Amino acid sequence: MRELKIGGLTIPVPIIQGGMGVGISMSRLASAVADQGGVGVISAAGLGLVHKNSALGYLEANLEGLKKEIRKAKEMTKGVIGVNIMVAMTNYAELVSTSISEKVDIIFSGAGLPLQLPSFLKEGSTTKLVPIVSSGRAAKLICDKWKTLYNYLPDAFVVEGPKAGGHLGFKKEQLEDSNYSLEELVPQVVEEVRFFEEKYGKEIPVIAAGGLYTGQDIFEIMQKGAKGVQLGTRFVTTEECDADLDFKMTYVNANKSDMEIIQSPVGMPGRAIRNGFIDEVKKGLKRPIKCPFHCIKTCDVSSSPYCIITALYNAYKGNLKNGYAFAGSNAYLADKITTVKEIFVELLAEVKKQQLMVKLAKA
Repeated sequence: MRELKIGGLTIPVPIIQGGMGVGISMSRLASAVADQGGVGVISAAGLGLVHKNSALGYLEANLEGLKKEIRKAKEMTKGVIGVNIMVAMTNYAELVSTSISEKVDIIFSGAGLPLQLPSFLKEGSTTKLVPIVSSGRAAKLICDKWKTLYNYLPDAFVVEGPKAGGHLGFKKEQLEDSNYSLEELVPQVVEEVRFFEEKYGKEIPVIAAGGLYTGQDIFEIMQKGAKGVQLGTRFVTTEECDADLDFKMTYVNANKSDMEIIQSPVGMPGRAIRNGFIDEVKKGLKRPIKCPFHCIKTCDVSSSPYCIITALYNAYKGNLKNGYAFAGSNAYLADKITTVKEIFVELLAEVKKQQLMVKLAKA
């Protein structure tokens, strides 16, 4: 696998670890992935709960938590560290500004179109900007807007397909529609981005994400034009993952039939592992709550049967009776707790095997 270039940064192994909140991917997991030559990514979601501070409100604690996690990760590795920040977060601007001031290597931003992201860069900023999109149309819109308003083009794109875990940028009926599969989306985004690469002489690599789990998955999607891949679910069942062991074991113990699409309080479909909490929600046994955090702009408190940030935090702590685990479509393939290094070794060996099979077929 060739090294990946993102805005002048060199990524020795073109594997990005997806940002997973609440608390699932923080400094420990991110630094371990970076040590293996990939990009380790801290999720900015819910850090105000993970780093509770009685002297601060939730949003202020969120910022302090993000600073702490970035600094810890940088102390633990000399590799590339990124932050995932959802556009829908209430304090999005402050989280982006904090990440840039802390000199994080890359900001990945989705769950909405990050049309104003370059506006936060200051003179001398070194942070690279990578939008997460689910269509070629969105990639084109971002390139047009950024170039017109800020004379800046994305340093890369992540295109996330419908098999991803967590919140999904698709309508429910599109999730099983082959026209929206990652295999269809990647070439579309590559084609849209090529126009801007050729016109402005800047390389904008496309990174594929959503449902990728094996080396064969990686090899096949890179044949579609992806220059790198993003994997989240695969790294959950590692010793280095920041989540509680009980959270990780929900993946190990899951069956294919447990992978479920839910309607999140934030107004988007999401993929999670079915459990008793989700069953209670479907039965109407959970009741609307008052919002204690105001963390997501799109969360409809008046009709929400539960607080999603609390549910995800409970799951991160291993309290699955009062929460649930987001997961990609292939989470059920996990059968043990392993290490980040072992995953990299396995993935790279599988990719090489696929490359060899292609060569032999052509011989």
